[in-house]
Amino acid sequence: METYIVRVNGVEYEVEVEKKDGASSSKAASAEPQTKAAKTPAAASGASGEPVICGTSGKVFKIVCHAGEQVKSGDTVIILEAMKMEIPVVAPKSGTVSQITVAEGEMTASGQTVAYIS
Repeated sequence: METYIVRVNGVEYEVEVEKKDGASSSKAASAEPQTKAAKTPAAASGASGEPVICGTSGKVFKIVCHAGEQVKSGDTVIILEAMKMEIPVVAPKSGTVSQITVAEGEMTASGQTVAYIS
């Protein structure tokens, strides 16, 4: 049995995968789902809305939008600096920025949630 983290539309799921050796599967195993939602920062901090996720690791160069501001899908929320390049992190949907979870100068990891939009 191997465990993987799968991200679907910004929501992370922990998935266990079992390799079958050609044997037929039992009905009990197939009746129960093999995925469960992983704990997210939103659940832990009480944040609500859709997460804004950075696609690469880097240093937060500039926070463009702050909590309470309206954004459109594709608007830049945060600018990361990585390998001497400025990389925009954009809003996945239109709405209101409900929370910024990073600070300028902070390092981020690829796939990290940096803000929430509701």
